[in-house]
Amino acid sequence: MLENKNVIYVVGMGPGEETMMTEWALQALEQSDVIIGYTLYLELLGERFADKEKKSTPMRQELQRCRMCFEEAQRGKRVAMVCSGDAGVYGMAAPMYELLEEYPDCELVVIPGITAACSGAALLGAPINHDFCVISLSDLLTPWEVIAKRLAAAAQGDFAVVLYNPSSRKRADYLKKACEILLANGCSPQRACGYVENIGREGTRTEVLTLEQLKETAVNMFTTVFIGNSQSVMKNGKLITKRGYRIGERE
Repeated sequence: MLENKNVIYVVGMGPGEETMMTEWALQALEQSDVIIGYTLYLELLGERFADKEKKSTPMRQELQRCRMCFEEAQRGKRVAMVCSGDAGVYGMAAPMYELLEEYPDCELVVIPGITAACSGAALLGAPINHDFCVISLSDLLTPWEVIAKRLAAAAQGDFAVVLYNPSSRKRADYLKKACEILLANGCSPQRACGYVENIGREGTRTEVLTLEQLKETAVNMFTTVFIGNSQSVMKNGKLITKRGYRIGERE
C-alpha cells in the first residue's frame, strides 16, 4: 500500500454467512469505520457488526454507492464496500477501479469471497469440476443478443454452465429462453442440471433435474442454476461433472 493513501476495502462476503467469509474479509470489516453496501448485504452481516456505521443505496444506484465509498474515505474514515459472493464476479470491484482515477488520494484493496458458482456447486456435488463458464441472464447492462451468443458458444464448446440472475419479475421467461438456446445448439434434453436457492442462507434448497425439466421450471432471483456438460451425470441426488478419470481401472 502507498503511504498517505485513503484505503478502501472492497470485500467479497460470500453468501453472507460469517462462517463462509474469509478471515481477511472479517478483519477488514472489523478495522473499518464505515461499511457501505446494498441494504440486504448489510443486513446479512448480523450482530457482529451491528455497532458499525453503515451506509447504503437502493438497487440500481451502484455508482452512487461507489462514490460514497470514496467520499467517506476522503473524510479520513476507514471504509469497506461489501459485495455478495466475490467483489470481482459481477461485483463492485470493476466500477470502483473505473472511478479510482477521479480519486487519486485513494487506494483499493480487493478481498476475495466465495462466489455463488463455488458455494452452490459444493451443495450440488461437483457440477463444475471440469471446464465451465459463468453467464448472467440479466440484460440490465448487457444486451440479450450478447447473452444469447454466449449461451450458444458455451453449448457448442461443451462447457458446464453456471447461470447467475436467472429470473426476476420482469424476466420471468429468461431461464426458459436460455434453455431453448442451449437445446438448439447441441445440448441433449436429458442433459444433467441443477439449481440452488438461497445459498448459505435460511431456506437453502437444491434440486437436480434434466435440461428439459429445467426449461419448464420457475426459479427466483436468489437462485443459481447449473447446467452440466455432455459428461455430467445425476447420481444419488447430486450433479457430477466428470474429470475424465477411468474409474475402476488399475493404475
